[in-house]
Amino acid sequence: MKKNGTIRLDLLKLTNLLLMLIPFAICWNLYYNPTVRSWFAPRASAFLFVLYMLLYLTYVRIYDGFEIEINRISELVYSQSLAAFVTNFIMYFVIWLLAKGVNAPRVLPLFVAFTGQVIISMCWSYLIHHWYVRTCPPQKTLIVYDARESVEKTIVEHRMEKTFEVIGSVEVNEFLQKPELLDNAETIFLCGVHSHDRNAIIKKCVMNKKEAYVIPRIGDAIMDGAKQAHILHLPMMQVTRHKEQLEYDVIKRVFDVVISICSLVIFSPILLVTAIAIKAYDGGPVFYKQCRLTKDGKAFDIIKFRSMRVDAEKDGIARLSTGKKDDRITPVGRFIRKVRIDEIPQLINIIKGDMSIVGPRPERPEIFKDYEKELPEFALRLQVKAGLTGYAQVYGKYNTTPYDKLLLDLLYIANAGVPLDLKIIFATIKILFLPESTEGIKEGNVTAVKTNDSINKEICYEKRKREHF
Repeated sequence: MKKNGTIRLDLLKLTNLLLMLIPFAICWNLYYNPTVRSWFAPRASAFLFVLYMLLYLTYVRIYDGFEIEINRISELVYSQSLAAFVTNFIMYFVIWLLAKGVNAPRVLPLFVAFTGQVIISMCWSYLIHHWYVRTCPPQKTLIVYDARESVEKTIVEHRMEKTFEVIGSVEVNEFLQKPELLDNAETIFLCGVHSHDRNAIIKKCVMNKKEAYVIPRIGDAIMDGAKQAHILHLPMMQVTRHKEQLEYDVIKRVFDVVISICSLVIFSPILLVTAIAIKAYDGGPVFYKQCRLTKDGKAFDIIKFRSMRVDAEKDGIARLSTGKKDDRITPVGRFIRKVRIDEIPQLINIIKGDMSIVGPRPERPEIFKDYEKELPEFALRLQVKAGLTGYAQVYGKYNTTPYDKLLLDLLYIANAGVPLDLKIIFATIKILFLPESTEGIKEGNVTAVKTNDSINKEICYEKRKREHF
């Protein structure tokens, strides 16, 4: 997008920030300010308004609520509404702390303010989306691919034609022979292109002021965690196996235990009702234990609420779920999976130290071995402790290919830290209510070894052109 267009977008985002503040400000001035009698009342309003804007801005970015260029109207409204809800939730406790009284303030005024914010978000998203479509033509996009198939179909599936107008899709060798193809493009997508060719294309894009989107390879994901080093009077990048810093390890462990214990206490009524429902349906066991792998390949028994029939795998073959069409899932199981209740018992695994709240999802040994036969680098996921949620869960889906899951997990491992963990935890809230995050794999691909055609192509390419790292 042109510079002027970017400035206009920034101003419109600022407008959204101020508009979302108005219902909260009205709520504070008409109800909370006269009743809570803050101990520093003269400065309370300014403090709360600034804090509100900072919190909302943080969460709306975490939930991609300002991604006008790539999100549909419904996605913008959902993300902004969720950001407003989380912000209001935090502000409620801030107001409570500022008040002299011990009684909790009423929630209804904030709920009314939230309703107004949802309406504001709907109007703003509708108007801005249509303005963007009218004033910002789609970028002329050229797709250059190698091992990975072209993303042209993906652009259509995600309804992003209004952002990217695909003018061509060419294999990398053909593109290198015809560099003039770059002249008519504003944006380049590089899909699975080897580092040598990719670097040459990127340099050309930068020199010609073209925007490039690169789908990384495994080596790129590992290099993302490289540290700068100055040895022999030369700039170098130090790449090692992931090593957690002591302070981060301690903070993460304390956080895991405290949050898990508190969550079990809060969710105890839900746990009790779920246990009764599972037992009442077929008389089978309430919990389901299954061997999984965590850091350094250590095996442990993951604990979940049982969502499938007792004889779901009586033939001894490990299968991934196919989603709604999986007849092994019980009616109770279908519901608890949809609302993620089946995952809550894993908090016990976190307290025991088998898992962490954030990390790569643990795989079954049988499925892991199947992946590893075709993709040896899959073992790199085991550099850190397995998690209840992770990068691949937030930015991928249940049926994301093993190769792409590995890339996402490696990007997390390369950048692991308290800020990223918190971002993933808050981003997880968003996907809890998105059905596509729990879609099953396609029928005909129910076993781990049966990967789809695109991932097989990528794996074969990796075997032919193994990166050295």
